[in-house]
Amino acid sequence: MRTHPDNFIGVHQRRIGLTGGIAMGKTTVANYLASAYQFPVLDADVYAREAVRPGSAVLAKVVERYGTEILLPDGMLDRRCLGNIIFENSQEQQWLETQIHPYVRQCLQRELESLKQDPVIVLVIPLLLEAQMTNFVTEIWVVSCSEAKQVERLMQRNSLTLKQAQTRIASQMPIAQKIAQATVVLDNSSTPDALLRQVDAVLK
Repeated sequence: MRTHPDNFIGVHQRRIGLTGGIAMGKTTVANYLASAYQFPVLDADVYAREAVRPGSAVLAKVVERYGTEILLPDGMLDRRCLGNIIFENSQEQQWLETQIHPYVRQCLQRELESLKQDPVIVLVIPLLLEAQMTNFVTEIWVVSCSEAKQVERLMQRNSLTLKQAQTRIASQMPIAQKIAQATVVLDNSSTPDALLRQVDAVLK
C-alpha cells in the first residue's frame, strides 16, 4: 500500500475512484467496500454493457461497423469477438470508446445526483485516467500487482492464451502511469486477505 498526498478540489462528498489494470483485483476491492463498509458502488463496466444492449443506438453503430457476426444468436453483443478486434487495433478501440463513454458519463452523473446525501461513494472506472473521468472523483485508488500475476489471473479468468492476455494488457495504460497519479495504491501481489487489510488500513 502506498498513499500519494494529492489534494482534490470539489465536492464535500468523498468519492473514491477505483481503478487499476485488467484482472488486478478492482472487483475484489469494490465488493469489500460494498459489503464491509456499506458504501454505494457505481460500476462503469455495468453502464458500458448497458450501452450496447440489444436495441441500443450504440449496438446499431457497432453492427454497422463490424457486421452481424459481432452478435450472438440471441442478439446480444459477442464481447469476446469484439475484444479480438479492438485489442488488436488501437484505432478501433478508440472508436468504440467514443461511442460508449458518453453513455457511461451520463449514467455516472445521474447516479451521483441521486446519491448526494451519501458521505462516501465508490466509482469503479477501469479507464478512469484514460477516459479523463477524474472530475467525477475526489481521490484515486489504484489496485496493482506484478505483470506475471496479472497475466496468470487474466488467462485463468477469461480462458485466454498467453498471447491474448498480453495483447489485452498492452492495450491499456501502463500500471506505472496510473500509480503515478494515485492517491492510494493497493498491492494485490499476494492474497485477497492481504489486499483487504490494506483497504482497512486506508479507511481507518
